[in-house]
Amino acid sequence: MEQPSEPLLLSAAPPPPLLPAPDRPKRGRWLGAVAAVLALAALGLLAWYLTHRPAAPGGGFGAGAGASGASGVAGGPGGAGGRGGPGGGRGGAGASTVGIAAATRANLPVYLNALGTVTAAVTTTVRPQVSGVITQVAFTEGQMVKKGQLLATIDPRPFEIALQQAIGARMRDEATLESNRVQLQRYQTLLGQDSIARQDVDTLAATVKQLEGTIVIDKANENTARLNLSYCRIVAPITGRVGLRPIDPGNYIAAGDTNGVAVLTQIAPIDVEFAVPQDRVPEIQSRVGSGTTLPVTAFDRTRTAQLDQGTFSTLDNQIDIQTGTVKAKARFPNAALQLYPNQFVNARLLLRVQQGAIVIPVTAIRNGPNGDFVYVLNADRTVSVRAVTRGIATTDLVAVDKGLDLGERVVTEGGDRLKDGAKVQLAADRPASGASGAYGGRRSASGADGAASGHRRRSPDGTESAASAPAS
Repeated sequence: MEQPSEPLLLSAAPPPPLLPAPDRPKRGRWLGAVAAVLALAALGLLAWYLTHRPAAPGGGFGAGAGASGASGVAGGPGGAGGRGGPGGGRGGAGASTVGIAAATRANLPVYLNALGTVTAAVTTTVRPQVSGVITQVAFTEGQMVKKGQLLATIDPRPFEIALQQAIGARMRDEATLESNRVQLQRYQTLLGQDSIARQDVDTLAATVKQLEGTIVIDKANENTARLNLSYCRIVAPITGRVGLRPIDPGNYIAAGDTNGVAVLTQIAPIDVEFAVPQDRVPEIQSRVGSGTTLPVTAFDRTRTAQLDQGTFSTLDNQIDIQTGTVKAKARFPNAALQLYPNQFVNARLLLRVQQGAIVIPVTAIRNGPNGDFVYVLNADRTVSVRAVTRGIATTDLVAVDKGLDLGERVVTEGGDRLKDGAKVQLAADRPASGASGAYGGRRSASGADGAASGHRRRSPDGTESAASAPAS
């Protein structure tokens, strides 16, 4: 009988040491975040493309299909001129919006501008010619007075007494002279009878002549006394405006006082002095010598308000070697009294007027390495560089002496982005809008557009009018 075999004991080998498993949950989360960011970026790029894609000039997206399978509207997706198609974009690729102006013919004035100073035609300080006490001041400060009008009075009583003394001395000497004349006649009668010595007659004749001279002196003294008495009334020597009052009644004033009684300034008419460049002197002299009246306008310091209109008067007799200018003077009526002595103004002298000059706006002239030039607008909406020779200019217009014909259109705005042959569009240009079928317009049975897109008609002067073609 067989012995039962011992049970086989299976001993399992010890398991290998456990290694740290990779962090699979964390890597999965990281990959998911990256995918989400990429998806958001793709959505952002798609939104930017949809919002910034060029608009089709003839309409929007077509929808649906016609019998012939043509697109819903002209210029739909993939169509010529549509969104993303060739020729898309507003105004064409690279076209800049510019402003234009046509060359016109005008009479352009030639002005000479200078900074001037208003000077009074006449200024005088009224000083007393006799000394005394001021008894009356007959003017108010700033008053306009006329020539001969009373300004002030000085106490006349001392001068009246002096006049009476002079009159008395004259009357006394006249009586003495008359007595000597009568006695001389008697002496001459006695001399004829040889009853008196000739020496006595000659002495009396000399005395008579001496008294006649005394009478002349007495009359002069009397006239001086009368003149001094008249000086007690101080009157205005000119017509003008009175300044501030330097003296009050009751004050003693001496003859020839420095401050005087008043200062008078003639302000109507009034003069303006300004400097003229020496290069302009021959032209001014030629115009004045021919009898031409040159108008001069006075503006305020900001050149915005016109103060008065006058005429050119004269030039100084020498040139200032430091500035190379000549002083000139213009006379203004100053009826509105807007010009005051020592006021600074801007004087504008009209030298001449250039008749029939071709003018364009100043902003159209540009300067390059080869000189002045303009951008001329062509019929195909392109520009060409044209060299020009500029002439006289004003604040707004400039004359073109050479290089430009009447009626040609030039670029006045937006020229900094242009070059020769560049394509432009005018400020009045607008993209045409589709009549119907845009963004979902329906096709007709023939496969043509449901509605023809609008088109524009441009006139030669750059303006446009919109027109629509009838639907087929």
